[in-house]
Amino acid sequence: MNGFERYMAILKGKPVDFIPRTPILMQFAAEHIGSDYAKFASDHRVLVEANEVCAKEFGFDQLSCISDPYRETQGFGSEVTYVPDGPPRSTHPLQATKDLSVLAQPDPFTSERMLDRIKAVESYKQKFGGEYSILGWVEGPAAEAADLRDLTPFMIDLLDDEAFACELMDRCTDNAIAFARAQIEAGADTIGIGDAIASQIDPDTYEQLILPREKRQVEAIQEMGAFAKLHICGNITHLLPGIADLGIDIIDVDHMVNLSEVRKTLGNHVAIAGNMDPVSVILNATPQSIREATNRAYREAGNPFLVNAGCEIPPGTPIENLKALCEPLAFKLKALE
Repeated sequence: MNGFERYMAILKGKPVDFIPRTPILMQFAAEHIGSDYAKFASDHRVLVEANEVCAKEFGFDQLSCISDPYRETQGFGSEVTYVPDGPPRSTHPLQATKDLSVLAQPDPFTSERMLDRIKAVESYKQKFGGEYSILGWVEGPAAEAADLRDLTPFMIDLLDDEAFACELMDRCTDNAIAFARAQIEAGADTIGIGDAIASQIDPDTYEQLILPREKRQVEAIQEMGAFAKLHICGNITHLLPGIADLGIDIIDVDHMVNLSEVRKTLGNHVAIAGNMDPVSVILNATPQSIREATNRAYREAGNPFLVNAGCEIPPGTPIENLKALCEPLAFKLKALE
């Protein structure tokens, strides 16, 4: 089986030769090819080369378009500054106003950074279509609204101006769906939805205001023929009952979340990716301890499962550690039980 076949099979509940590997790489990948984060985030050619080299060297089954959360934000009119040794910085167009008319109207095919991601998907598809899974990416409704409004003002909006917060998130949701469509048409088989800020929100607010808009994204992605993946950094234990209603295909799970609880709540049709601590279990560990942690995570999560850390592989991770994470992990039928 190649990476694409292995990935598709596990998501469809079929046996595989071994568990697919889908680690998230950004600064690590850039530096691994002698480049830097600024070039990785601003030029799809660098992003594609970095992921291609790492996929081949370490044995990944998926090529990713993730770089930072400000692709769509720039389309809405923010100014993005690139940093060689860290993720890009962005202004917040709505930081001092609730006037949505100040926002530009993003177009995936003319907005500079959105188009750059589409070009990355196209390049992957041309070079590796049918060989690797291709992961596109959009921002979730809360995450994008917070990027546009800035974090603290948006959190306050959720409390004291629900109508505005919902109108803003609707705008973000519509744009994310259009952006997802462009990436799927370019060749992405999976779209990740990054909604990190949701982990800081109480269950009632999440289920009433955010989840319906995430669900609209998920359903649109699936109707377009792709898999939908949810990525919320941090502790999402309190959100799991709501997430169970999303109908997602894949969930990234951070290290502070119990994998058994995720499986119990979400059921056997959602692929769980994770959840080793990227720092203590991957960066500052040994290859043998990483192998043990990966096997332990698989035993806890059961099938379907994807080998991944809880979030991005940190820069500076020893080569032998990432190789240990990506060593073939035998598929176990009993994990289906």
